Amino acid sequence: MHEIVTLQFGSQSNYLGTHFWNTQESYFTYPPEPESPVNHDVLFRPGLAPDGSDTFTPRTLIYDLKGAFGSMRKINALYEPEDDRNILDQTGVWPSKPIVQRTGQTIPQSAYQEHLNAGLAPPPLSKSSVRYWSDYSRVFYHPKSIVQLSEFDVNDRLMPFEKWEVGMEHFEKLEREVDLVDRDLRPFVEECDGIQGLQIFTGVDDAWGGWASGWLERLRDEYGKLSICTWGLGDHGANPTTPRDRRLQQVANSARSLQILGEQSSVYIPMSNSPAKLPGYISLDATSPWHIAALQAVGLESMTISSRLRTSLGGRGTLRDLEDTINSTGKRRIAKLGMSIADPDVLSDKSSDEINHAEKVGSTVSRETSEGDDDLTNFDIDFFTRDYRAASRLRGKKEHIFGRAEASRGDWLLSDGSERDPHDRFDLGPGVQRYATSTLFPLLDSFPASIFDVGFGHATKLAVHAGLTTSTAVAEQIRAVEQIARRLVGIEEREALCNGLQVLAEEYDEGWDSGTDSDDDE
Repeated sequence: MHEIVTLQFGSQSNYLGTHFWNTQESYFTYPPEPESPVNHDVLFRPGLAPDGSDTFTPRTLIYDLKGAFGSMRKINALYEPEDDRNILDQTGVWPSKPIVQRTGQTIPQSAYQEHLNAGLAPPPLSKSSVRYWSDYSRVFYHPKSIVQLSEFDVNDRLMPFEKWEVGMEHFEKLEREVDLVDRDLRPFVEECDGIQGLQIFTGVDDAWGGWASGWLERLRDEYGKLSICTWGLGDHGANPTTPRDRRLQQVANSARSLQILGEQSSVYIPMSNSPAKLPGYISLDATSPWHIAALQAVGLESMTISSRLRTSLGGRGTLRDLEDTINSTGKRRIAKLGMSIADPDVLSDKSSDEINHAEKVGSTVSRETSEGDDDLTNFDIDFFTRDYRAASRLRGKKEHIFGRAEASRGDWLLSDGSERDPHDRFDLGPGVQRYATSTLFPLLDSFPASIFDVGFGHATKLAVHAGLTTSTAVAEQIRAVEQIARRLVGIEEREALCNGLQVLAEEYDEGWDSGTDSDDDE
């Protein structure tokens, strides 16, 4: 089991996906270079171009609205000769060639894309030059990967794709007409020798949340116990610059998405476009989806890199391994993502100094660990959206951690005193599994490296330490969302939604007495 198929739903997910696929493309090596530690067959499918040359294209489905693809064409340089011949040169029974009429203005390519196509070094990107997620894409996709929802326009103000039920209804409509899973996904799944699982990037605080919820329910009917890792992106009503009415709509949408995606996914990770915790070395422009997606991509790509490493490497771990580590009961499916970033050279020098000092004084070394029984890392960046009500309830209480899966890239010094087998149900401590690799995160020319100020100067790579955690903080956030949603959704669906959220939260209480969690007991 090794292949992973990716589904991308919505604009922000595709900004994230573009960074993700650019990073995967950078891992390709060619003789006489040493073999890459990343197994490309996990995420890429081999094929043949019309001219007979070998191709590798991502195992992905990319959904977006009309007008959101920018200058990207369904038919690209790998497949253009054959398709142009089929479309323009076939005359059929007509004595002349067909006349092709195009509606609307063609969106011109960005200067970055023009230089890539010409084989030239591309110019630096900026927030103003990135108009669409396709403007900085370095990867060719198979034509079957590109799926446009033509009924909705990205700039349509009369029929905006913002309400959760619009996405669900549109999925159900298309599913009845064409069977989306059979038409779009099955060809990618059936060509896998032994699929490891699915990963889904989706918006959750607009209509894409309803669309993704429809997909998840259908996937569970079709593929049963297949591992499905879902990354839910959105402001979740947390961005103060968003108008109040829209923020309330986002909260209601996020609540509905949380209830279904949290129940149907093997692991569901909410990722805020406005992270709850950011360190001083991050300069993020909250108005730039290119910036936001870049930070999200560092965390997501680093957290899942173990699932793509070659089996000969010790850091290899599947999506199922991540799932089992943080979800020992089989019911705690919602996890929060955190990470820390460092200059790999500075980190390596600091690690060497700390090790030398420890050898002199005869002590052990633990870098960036939290105080308390769990002794687990406190990450610099918290992608989890924490409502102020949840934060107030947690004040004065110690967060109890049930499970943690960590991935480190670079010379991070981590304490191993609390690490235990996550499958040992007789140990009441948190289940911890750590994966380590020397493969650093690459800072490509398509990436806004200026958002990081960790002292790396002209370095081209980052050291990253990321972790997925299930804890009592997740339950408190679910309960906070449920209390807000109770006032926002209609009475006909209120009971089912709120009861579903309460059930999800209660799974984090089982086997844990929250009353013993207070710092007052010390």
